[in-house]
Amino acid sequence: MTSLFYDVMTFIALFLQDPFSSEAWQVILRFIPFILFLEVPIYIIILLGILKYGLLRINIDYSQYRKFPSVSCIVTCYNEREEAKRCILSLAEQFYPGRIQIVAVIDGASQNKDTYEAAKYIKPIVDKMPDRDLVIIPKWKRGGRVSSLNAGLNLARGEIVMALDGDTSFDNNMVERATRHFEDPNVIAVGGSLRVRNFKRNLITRLQAIEYLLSIQTSRTGLSAFNMVNNISGAFGVFRKRMLDTVMGWDTGSAEDLDMTIRIKKYFGRYKNLKIIFDPEAIGHTDVPDTLNGFLRQRLRWDGDIPYLYFRKHWRTLSPKLMGWKNFLATIWTGLFFQVVMPFSIIVYTIYLFVSYRISFVLGIFSLIYLFYLALTTMFFIIFVLILSQKPGKDMKLLPWIVFSPLFSFVNRVNNAFATLWEFIGRGHEDTSMTPWWVLSKRG
Repeated sequence: MTSLFYDVMTFIALFLQDPFSSEAWQVILRFIPFILFLEVPIYIIILLGILKYGLLRINIDYSQYRKFPSVSCIVTCYNEREEAKRCILSLAEQFYPGRIQIVAVIDGASQNKDTYEAAKYIKPIVDKMPDRDLVIIPKWKRGGRVSSLNAGLNLARGEIVMALDGDTSFDNNMVERATRHFEDPNVIAVGGSLRVRNFKRNLITRLQAIEYLLSIQTSRTGLSAFNMVNNISGAFGVFRKRMLDTVMGWDTGSAEDLDMTIRIKKYFGRYKNLKIIFDPEAIGHTDVPDTLNGFLRQRLRWDGDIPYLYFRKHWRTLSPKLMGWKNFLATIWTGLFFQVVMPFSIIVYTIYLFVSYRISFVLGIFSLIYLFYLALTTMFFIIFVLILSQKPGKDMKLLPWIVFSPLFSFVNRVNNAFATLWEFIGRGHEDTSMTPWWVLSKRG
């Protein structure tokens, strides 16, 4: 081990002394195209977008005479039990002068009696609050998340509709923050920000907390500045109701959030002023898997849905004519390249290194790659804390754990590749706990 460590340090020292003629540079030249052509351009766009957001926020003046549209919050519940109470109360106690209708849809209510009873228990409390209304829909036979969302949409009376998870709670200014954007008639949807509630549990939850801060709050804020939001989170999406009526609600199947985002973006080519906004100040809190196995299984489902949507469901209609060139390229780049091409490129490159070079040399290359991603992650994390964070002191406590983030991301990329393979080989999107098999079998 000491000898191997010495070889790695010697390799790095030689590379730094003579980078253009060293053996290392020859291999790194094979690595740079993946970074340069697939990742760095997006990072530059995100960085510029965050700076643009920071400058615009200083000058934004939302009128004190703004309207407060009626809001319907569709809360999809399945086996949340007492968590459903916390979610409903966090919505009922919003600092929002407008009317809030909460539609709690209990999927499989005959099996999930605890969740159903929790919602019924909280109803008298909510009904006593001014301009608050709780409607409970018990779906006795389970139909899945999409079925619950559409059931709630049928009873939604608000001008603005929120699609929310029953295990997510929200800051008490969330509705006010999210709805302010609809003052602009061109805004048809707003993505909310999610933070990890159980981040203190262990290393796995801390790393997911960092990932959420960077991949959701930071990345989507940057993309939003150029109207290129890549996804409206299923756990926290806000929509103009007439837009949902136009697309006829959510579609059957998994990955309903990305599916809805793609379907909405297909109007951008015809109506060029339409906007999807991401608001880092509209904040929800959710729990994440606290074991590596639980995390990998969750991402196996999430990542497997992406090739299903791109290659099976929407491949005929993904076009610049429908989406506009900007959003078409952004969708292909952040979805197809990042989620499908990059994981396989990384695996192939890793195998190539181990087959072609000695172990100490390979570890030296990996050390440089690790340092690159560590520097990149740290830079974006600091930018997040300085410009976007609502709790900078609390978030800075996660900084020491960033040293593990590149390794965590590598494991996730490998898992992502397996998810894609499983989708192509075994139709992995059908292997999900989110939708019953009898619903998936009717989709075709």
